[in-house]
Amino acid sequence: MTTNAMRMSGGDWAVLLLLSAIWGASFLFIEIAVATTPPFTLVLIRLALAALALWGVLLIRRERLPLPPGAPLAYLILGLLTTAIPFILFAYAQREITGSLGSILNATTPIWGVIVAHLFTRDEKATPAKVAGVLLGFGGVAAMIGLDFRSHVGTSVPAQLACLGATFCYALSGVYARRFGPMGISPMAVSTGQLTAGALVLLPLVLLFEPPWATPAPSAGAWMALVGLALLCTSFAYILYFRLVASAGATNSLLVTFLIPVSAILLGAIFLGERLEPRHFAGMALIGLGLAAIDGRLLRLARRPALAP
Repeated sequence: MTTNAMRMSGGDWAVLLLLSAIWGASFLFIEIAVATTPPFTLVLIRLALAALALWGVLLIRRERLPLPPGAPLAYLILGLLTTAIPFILFAYAQREITGSLGSILNATTPIWGVIVAHLFTRDEKATPAKVAGVLLGFGGVAAMIGLDFRSHVGTSVPAQLACLGATFCYALSGVYARRFGPMGISPMAVSTGQLTAGALVLLPLVLLFEPPWATPAPSAGAWMALVGLALLCTSFAYILYFRLVASAGATNSLLVTFLIPVSAILLGAIFLGERLEPRHFAGMALIGLGLAAIDGRLLRLARRPALAP
């Protein structure tokens, strides 16, 4: 495959936008749940409910989880990189920092993604357009957060480092997930396998550090948020995500993190009556320019020679 092989189709862009809306809501759910739920317990409930939901789908379809040679270990590694480690890090971080700061730190994922894909893939090498697009997108996220971000920089350093560690895991997982394509494993099966592996990893951690008999139960509101996190933001979202990785590549798939703050702001304006300020529109414009630069479609159209009269 050539460097430019992994491009976004119209369907890929639709999936990317849907994912951004779903994962934009996840920050709200986490903030609600983490108020009364310890981090390990939160992540275990989220992963276990999501895995059970997907196992139910496989059972209804009368399908088995594919286990070709190397698949069990691949499920485990992907489960650690995609869910167990980053979910724990974000759950810990959101006890210390605001959702705004968490969203801008989460938006560093494509920067890591460009670096990791350049080092470990043959067909997703970094190009000037990709680098420029990533910087534009990150600038757009920063513009939307505005001065609120500056007031938190330098505080809660461990929580901020936890967020950056989580985004690096996401970048690694986007590249690692590509190995399931040659195995012939569907996005549904990949999601089921990695969520199951992640839940199995969390179970002994919960029993050791947050045993249910010594930990207060989550509140009713937290349970509602956990169900939303599990079914919508985890099981369904990861089916879409791994489908996107297979068709558009790791770097393009990670662009969703640029759009998550946009979705969060728009959802707040629509459902909570929050006001959109000029900086929000400026940030959205920069993100749009960044996505267009990475996609390369507008640049190719501009370079196309005009037809002779």
